[in-house]
Amino acid sequence: MIPQLAGWETFYVIVGSSAAALTGLMFVVITLIADSERPRSARLVAAFGTPTVVHFCVALVIAAILTAPWRTLANVAVAVGMTGASGLIYTLMVMHRARRQTDYKPVLEDWLFHSVFPFVAYTAVVIAAVALRAYPERALFAVAAAVLALVLIGIHNAWDTVTYVAVTEPERKDRG
Repeated sequence: MIPQLAGWETFYVIVGSSAAALTGLMFVVITLIADSERPRSARLVAAFGTPTVVHFCVALVIAAILTAPWRTLANVAVAVGMTGASGLIYTLMVMHRARRQTDYKPVLEDWLFHSVFPFVAYTAVVIAAVALRAYPERALFAVAAAVLALVLIGIHNAWDTVTYVAVTEPERKDRG
């Protein structure tokens, strides 16, 4: 194993395992939404549900990358950089989907947690990947912060979705 990565194994086992477990919980969230009487659409889920799963999966992928037995930091940098770049592209697609869907009017918090914060996290991953060979310690801390941010963003978004369904559903029934 590359010496610079050795100290990160426990961190990524914890974060990667958490991301995997939280991905499974998102299936429960989507099931709750499907069982509710709330209006929903594939566009709405694509804009606000699927990105949460993607953020968890990216955290899991980066955890796997950084705990694999690589021979050089250059290969790690390429793998992490490609993952971050894919996240950036995906976040741009999410922004487009969020603007196009008509079932829900996003508020500032939605734009921050579904677009801005993920974009910043994925940008940090890409920049850290570029800097990894020259500044491995700083770059690895930046990747760790970004991965943790993606997990926390996902937790926020999943919680926001569940509370929205739990609170607005009873309100609709009371008014109906």
